[in-house]
Amino acid sequence: MRFYNFKLSLIILLPLCALAGESLPQSITFKNKPAFDSLVARALSENWRELPMGQRVANFGYAMCGTKYEGYTLEIDDRVESPSANFSGQDCWTFFEIALGLARMIEVPRKTYARQDLLSEIEWTRYRGGSCTGKYLERIHYLAEWWYDNEARGNILNVTQRVGPTVALTNRKIQEMTVLWKSYRYLRNDPSLLPQMARIERREEELPFNYIPKSKVASVESKIQSGDIIGIVTNQTGGHCSHVGLAYKTSDGLCRFLHASKNHRKVTLDDRLSSYLAEFKYHSGIIIARPLPRSSMVTDVSSYKKRLAELTK
Repeated sequence: MRFYNFKLSLIILLPLCALAGESLPQSITFKNKPAFDSLVARALSENWRELPMGQRVANFGYAMCGTKYEGYTLEIDDRVESPSANFSGQDCWTFFEIALGLARMIEVPRKTYARQDLLSEIEWTRYRGGSCTGKYLERIHYLAEWWYDNEARGNILNVTQRVGPTVALTNRKIQEMTVLWKSYRYLRNDPSLLPQMARIERREEELPFNYIPKSKVASVESKIQSGDIIGIVTNQTGGHCSHVGLAYKTSDGLCRFLHASKNHRKVTLDDRLSSYLAEFKYHSGIIIARPLPRSSMVTDVSSYKKRLAELTK
């Protein structure tokens, strides 16, 4: 059985455009509003809205350089799940997700933007089917599923196979969330979620997964665009990917890796992407998602499920 038949009440039955809203107060879900306001004001003054989607994502990501690295910034409560954004500390997932959310947000013309505007965008990309009703397992916890679900809803295009020669990754044991469950606040406080999480991991294992080996990345970097989302594929058991960030093309033409770095303890513009990969023996290669403008959004449930079924065949 493919992922799209997964029936744990995780695929929403409401119209995808009817966002569920916030389940926790913004004092918990949104950190450092002054930083958000300053960043948005800069984007408006420099007219980032008129830039291509990928360049918008890259600009927002680069503007957050220096933000402190903070692990587990998705885990904000013991029981109740809610979209969140933290401008004081980010891990690799929340960094790329906030950059993407901001780029999507300013595409909608407004004189001013509120915290809710960004949180709505975070909800749309972070959760299965684009909706969060307060349940932890509505969140997409693995990058392979995030790629498929967001491509089915028109938020990104998986360009991995277009950019470079790929190889298939098969028979990967997916188990990080259930093996390391005590590291995750929600699972630690509600172990009854573990059987359902294990079933999510089994579906993750079934997803078709192709990646560009790191030995080939240098030869295809010219095809990667600023703002492309780069998933770092691991050769270790647990998940398909161990890290994620953004591609950033500098004025010298190099394709560099922009990410929330645990080693650097902050958001940083790192080495050339191929050089970064070569530094770590556990990195096998990359997958690439290209952000799409809001005009590509798929908000009809039937269309979304049909696209998801086709993508995961």
